[in-house]
Amino acid sequence: MKHPVGAGIFLSILFVAGLVAMPGNNSTGKSPLQTVSSVDLNRYMGDWYEIARTPNRYESDCASDASAHYQLMPDGRVSIKNECRTNGGKTHTAQGKGTVADQDSKAKLKVSFFWPFSGDYWIIDLDKDYRYAVVGEPERKNLWVLSRTPNLDQRTYAEILKHIQAQGYEISRVQKTTQSSAVSLIAEPKPIPSESKPVVSAAKRHSYASKLN
Repeated sequence: MKHPVGAGIFLSILFVAGLVAMPGNNSTGKSPLQTVSSVDLNRYMGDWYEIARTPNRYESDCASDASAHYQLMPDGRVSIKNECRTNGGKTHTAQGKGTVADQDSKAKLKVSFFWPFSGDYWIIDLDKDYRYAVVGEPERKNLWVLSRTPNLDQRTYAEILKHIQAQGYEISRVQKTTQSSAVSLIAEPKPIPSESKPVVSAAKRHSYASKLN
């Protein structure tokens, strides 16, 4: 059965936007989700690559190369442009706006791609140099791991997963996102120098023998 407003429109509205709901309450029975203490929005702006996410219907047609671009607007809101490559090889784009919901920390935003629907965008982990960020929402159903680069080293990613788990998320649901521009961070093994002795030709052996005689 088709959705009243169309599945394609819903993808545009909700892509990387979090839960679509009216102001929600934590119904998980777990302790409230904790955000980072402070976010410098000016530093947070710019391009982010999606490294991993929990499955969601908003990105069900996104096969790879999911990314987001944030720009701070004069009125204090955040302009959002999300993109991904679909299963059909096309680029899907969604544009929306984000409003700061917590003026003290700037770590909680409300994101909307189509009025009056909005979703919680909570920054629950953030690198001190703003190299990576983790975005969640109070129900712990949706989560995104973002990076300034298309790939993230395995040690950093493992530490992020530990923090996510400590926050009450099921890390078994977190799935890596394919980034076609990513390169392997595993160093190629260096060739081992040969320990074999140098080969001496028969002519040189004869010359050495003549000198000895």
